[in-house]
Parts: sequence; C-alpha cells; structure tokens
Amino acid sequence: MELLRKRLLEGMVIPACPLALDDGGRWSERHQRAVLEYYREAGAGGIAVGVHTTQFEIREPEVGLFEPVLEFAANRVGAGSEEGMIKVAGICGETAQAMREAEVAKDIGYDVGLLSLAALKDWSEEAIVAHCREVAEVMPIFGFYLQPAVGGRDLSYEFWRAFAEIENVVAIKIAAFNRYRTLDVVRAVVDAGRDDIALYTGNDDHIIGDLLTPFSFGENAEPRWFSGGLLGQWAVWTERAVALLEEIKAARESGTLSPEWLTRNAQLTDANAAVFDATNGFAGCIPGINEVLRRQGLLPSSRCLNADEVLSPGQAGEIDRVVAAYPWLVDDDFVRENRDRWLRES
Repeated sequence: MELLRKRLLEGMVIPACPLALDDGGRWSERHQRAVLEYYREAGAGGIAVGVHTTQFEIREPEVGLFEPVLEFAANRVGAGSEEGMIKVAGICGETAQAMREAEVAKDIGYDVGLLSLAALKDWSEEAIVAHCREVAEVMPIFGFYLQPAVGGRDLSYEFWRAFAEIENVVAIKIAAFNRYRTLDVVRAVVDAGRDDIALYTGNDDHIIGDLLTPFSFGENAEPRWFSGGLLGQWAVWTERAVALLEEIKAARESGTLSPEWLTRNAQLTDANAAVFDATNGFAGCIPGINEVLRRQGLLPSSRCLNADEVLSPGQAGEIDRVVAAYPWLVDDDFVRENRDRWLRES
C-alpha cells in the first residue's frame, strides 16, 4: 500500500482503456493486446480497465466480457504497484454488485478500484459514504467525481470531507468539469489532513490547468497539486500525454510557468471537444476515442457494443480539424514505428 501511494503521488498518465471490437462487434484480443502494448511503451504509469471507455456493457450476461477483459489486461501490463503498470479496475453498481466486482478485480491482481457512484443518484450522501467504506474493505479505492452531464451527480464538500477520512482511499479522480466542485474536493482532502491521497484530473476541459495549479487555502498554507491524470483523453495520443506530464512536472519544479501553457490548455480542450463530441453532449465520446485509434491502425473499427453508439454527424471532420491544428498533441509517428510489432506479438 505504501508503494502504491508513493507512485500515485509521484504522478503518472493513466489511460482509460478502450475495448477493441471488429466491425461485427467481436472482441479482438490481437488489437486489445496492441493497445495495451502501446500504452506501456508510451510510458503510461497505469491502466484503467472496466471503466466507461471500456464500455459498461461488458458486464451484461449476454456479453460476458468483464472478467475476460480485466484478466487479459492484467496479464499484459506487468506486476502492479511494485513494478510495471498500476492496474485500476472500474467498480460499478450498488453495494452488492460493487463488492462482487471489487472481489473479482482483487483476485485477478488489480491494485485499486475506481469507484463509480453513477448508480447511486438517489442515495443520500451519508449512504454513499457508507457504501464507499464497505467497498474499501475489499481493496484500495480511487474516488471518482463524475460530471452530471454524463451520469454523475453533484456532491457536497461535506461528502468529500467524509470520503477523505476513509483509510483505504489512495486517490481521487476529479471529473466534475466544474471549477467550484473541483475546489470542494481539493479543499476537503486538505482539511482532512490526507497528504497521502493523490489527486488525479479527469476534467477533460481543463487538463493542463488542473496540473499547473498550486491549490492553497490560506496565506501560508502548503500548496496541493494534481499528481497526474486518469483520462479517456489520454487513451489517445498517449506518448504525447506522457511527455506533456513530464514537461509540466519540470515547469512546476522550476517555477517557470509561461503564458504559453494557457494557450496549450485551450488547445487540448478544443481537441478533447472533438474527440469527446462535446457539441452533442458527449454522445460520441467512446466512438471518438475508438476512431482516433482506428485511424492509427491500433483498433480494427470504431465499433461499440451498442451498435447505435456511433460518431455524431460532423465529429469525424472535427477530429480532422484538431489533428491538423495541433500537431504537438499527435503521436502518429510513434505509433507508425511500432504498430506492426504490437499487432504481431503474442
């Protein structure tokens, strides 16, 4: 646990892993392996599997891919928190389901569970905290503040203050897409005295801004930083994301934060709007991620398990636009140099 906390606090890129499906909707282990090798060789410090980007439908009995995909990924990416990539398992549902999923993930060898609260929209905050405590008895947990636009709910400062007191919390992914709500979580963690909980951005509309901000809640208070990011956006162009995070760490260390960072923050947000289909309320989010990887030859298609979940009208053109506008974000050359090897390795 101590080493897991240390590595998370040092900061890393954790891509939210997509599901590799062919045009007929069949799982392609060959392409799934290639994507995982891509993340590993790009320098990602961890991988999140069984999350939204992996498609929640993998849990449906007729699909039956939750355990196979988690196990496949675990076998590809290394030994976990002591060496190799940290393995984060998406944990969903009400308490009984979440406990089962946490047990499965722990047995397979996952280091931490990313705990979704999307199924608990009608629960009181006190009941949600109790739910989180129960799941945390099974394995370390990564808190998750999901924005309401894609299934999350607003949660108070008081909720996050109580959540931060759960001993087995090792990190929190903040994806509120809201600066006020983001501040609630950071302040709650600081007020709880939990300097051992790592903060990870999931705010795709403010990635660089989150990572460059020293949060300080008093004139002489010690600042807190976001350590890294657990992001669907970092499931694409991952080699560049790793380089970006290292550059940001160096800039924080030296204290040389130039205005160029504000421009790059806006450019990354613009790129994310295209990939995640912000214009259409994120309807094409997963197909957008898959499409970028398909164009690079890492996925066989942009297909989702739900055949109705497709790119929105105009989304492909928007992806074309941002790729042309922001070449510093794109790692096509890196992928091209290694793709054939990733696809043929057993």
